[in-house]
Amino acid sequence: MNYILFDDTRRGNLLPMTFTRPVADIRVGILTLREKWEKYLRVKTSSLTEKYLERKFPIVKESDNILINGAVFPNKELISEINNLKANQALIRNETVIAMHVTYEDLEGTGSKSTENTEEVITKASVTEVCNLWDIFALNDQAIKDDFALITKGRKSQDVSKFAHLVHPENIFIENDAKVGYGVVLNASDGPVYIGNKAEVMEGSMIRGSFALCEHSIVKMGAKIYGGTTIGPHSKVGGEVSNSVIFGYSNKAHDGYLGNSVLGEWCNLGADTNTSNLKNTYENVRLWNYPERSFIDTGLQFCGLIMGDHSKSGINTMFNTGTVVGVNSNIFGGNFQRNFISSFAWGGYTGFTTYNINKAIKVAEAVYKRRNIGFSAIDKDIMKHVFNITFEYRKL
Repeated sequence: MNYILFDDTRRGNLLPMTFTRPVADIRVGILTLREKWEKYLRVKTSSLTEKYLERKFPIVKESDNILINGAVFPNKELISEINNLKANQALIRNETVIAMHVTYEDLEGTGSKSTENTEEVITKASVTEVCNLWDIFALNDQAIKDDFALITKGRKSQDVSKFAHLVHPENIFIENDAKVGYGVVLNASDGPVYIGNKAEVMEGSMIRGSFALCEHSIVKMGAKIYGGTTIGPHSKVGGEVSNSVIFGYSNKAHDGYLGNSVLGEWCNLGADTNTSNLKNTYENVRLWNYPERSFIDTGLQFCGLIMGDHSKSGINTMFNTGTVVGVNSNIFGGNFQRNFISSFAWGGYTGFTTYNINKAIKVAEAVYKRRNIGFSAIDKDIMKHVFNITFEYRKL
């Protein structure tokens, strides 16, 4: 069977993270949603996403296909129900399409996720899904626990107890090529701790689970990291972090606080950048929503910074409670920043200008080169497209 992960209408609620990726490539827990599905299904998947993303995330079509909602978390019960779908059947929960069994002709004819001419099957399985930006960090603690069980089942952790202080070592897994420095405290009392391949936790760091440090990433000396936190691959993190998700290839390498936050890829927070995640009035946090073109109630007291790919902050930057920063923005200067900063914005609380697209591409090329990765023509086209479609937000 051929499996395709599709974006549904909630993709808009997940902007700016989905300006540069399908919904399924959002990281929640140790793995991205796509990686979770591929672990369960034991096959590679492709994507049905926005047209401008298709060259980077191409769809693969076969005679028989299962379309799966990329915002949904897999579990054994869902996998069983999905694999039992017959042609022209759709698995449904509360009017949300979880999966559809379609033919090549269906995909060629419409390219849609419509349930027209399909038989609806109501799921009996539990369904967890990412519907809004804050779900990424709010669901992260449980997602780490689930991924930890999936990844480490039947495997044995590296023994580093002579170097570090491990609390509940049965809930700690350290890959063989990982490094854990002297005096590190790994406390898995409230959730598992996972240290990935070629990752490093430097001396004196204190980490509470649930926590995931993905491959080739580094926790800097003396860092303080609280539960519900994921550091994606090829990232560096220092200072204080709580209940946050860093997708990958991003740095928060210095002191400063990051809480209840999400950073995309290729982001950099300058030294002593701080995020507020709680209002002094203890009111619910309101967060910018692209489809509504306004701020909406998250229902949460704690919500910090949401930052799209390639965005960066200068030293001593202060982010307000519930701030959304778009793709490829540069923020700097003292005082608190505004709560919504558009994509390709350059400046700070005194005002913004437009970040020149050609300059942005040159910076991206230089950043990729440092990691021995090429910034391809496809990447450039996506960046140019995002620059164009976000023009209206730079006027707000």
